[in-house]
Parts: sequence; C-alpha cells; structure tokens
Amino acid sequence: MSATKDSIIALPNGHLRQKSQRVPIITDQIRRVVQDMIDATVDWEDSRPHEVGVALAAVQIDQPYRIIVVRNDFEDKDNKTFGVFINPEIVKLEGEIEEDFEGCLSVTDIYGKVPRYNKVRVRALDINGRPIRVKAEGFLARIFQHEVDHTNGLMFVDHLKDHRQAFYELTNEGKLEAITYEQAEQTGIFR
Repeated sequence: MSATKDSIIALPNGHLRQKSQRVPIITDQIRRVVQDMIDATVDWEDSRPHEVGVALAAVQIDQPYRIIVVRNDFEDKDNKTFGVFINPEIVKLEGEIEEDFEGCLSVTDIYGKVPRYNKVRVRALDINGRPIRVKAEGFLARIFQHEVDHTNGLMFVDHLKDHRQAFYELTNEGKLEAITYEQAEQTGIFR
C-alpha cells in the first residue's frame, strides 16, 4: 500500500524537531521511502484545490532519513515527477536575503514570510547513489533551504519567532490573509 496524505505528520508532532540520519546505502527500503514521499505529496495536493505540493522531506512522513524530493515542474500540477536528493547539504549560501511566502505540508493552513538567501549550492546523491550538485536560484533555492532545514529538525516557523507580523492563513478561496502572532501560536506551531 502506498502512502497517502494521512502519512504526513504535522506540528506539534515532536518527530519533526528531530535531526534526520544520513543514508549510508541506498536499499530497496530507501527506494520505498522515496516512493511513499512522492505518493503522500501527490495525494496531499489532490486534496488541496489552491496548493501544489512542491517538495517533502522524509521526516514529514515520519521516516528519519536525510532525503528530500523536489517537484520537477512547479508550474504544472499535472507533472507529478520529482527529483530525489539523498543526504542533501547546502554547501554555499549566496546572493541576497529576500522575504517571501512559505507554507509547509506539516504546518496546516499557516504561511509565513520567511527570509532566505536567493541562491544556494547543494550537493547530494541521486536515487542510484551518484553524486549530484545543484546551483539553485529564486524559488528553488528557497525550497532547498526549507527542506534541508527539515532534515535538521527545523521548521519555517522557527525563522519567524521574532517577526510578529509574518504570519498568514490560507482562506477557502485560496487567498492569504494576515493573522496575528497569537493566532499562529494557538495552532501549536511553536511547540
């Protein structure tokens, strides 16, 4: 049985705050985890009319491995293919720090304006264990920082504890509306 959106854990689940372990060897079990990550992301987005599942870390399906999957085409919801990054590391942060909206499949309906570098360099292994290097800019750079944070037990909301005006809620119409820090706090996202 493949994973579903119900496989995705959300705050305040403490497992999201644990550091993930490196993958020493890519086995069939690891390949199954990767497929479960993709299946859960696609099922999640199929249940969300205004959102696209762009990436997921293994910890988000309660698998403590340093693995992330990133959608190959963010603009095409019908393209359900993903790149696989095992043991991803950001080796260089570059460019300017920019604020932009971030959401998370493990933070239900809350978004934040998060400061991130607009360029990064990443190294990882692909699903076959081959080394890969990526230079990412803009939205893709933001995604890599967000997902690598997950492997280190960090959530996007951790970057916003001192930014009391940075929180938004997704409405039923697919619009982001500002909410207070206290409203965000009541959802349990800081636990």
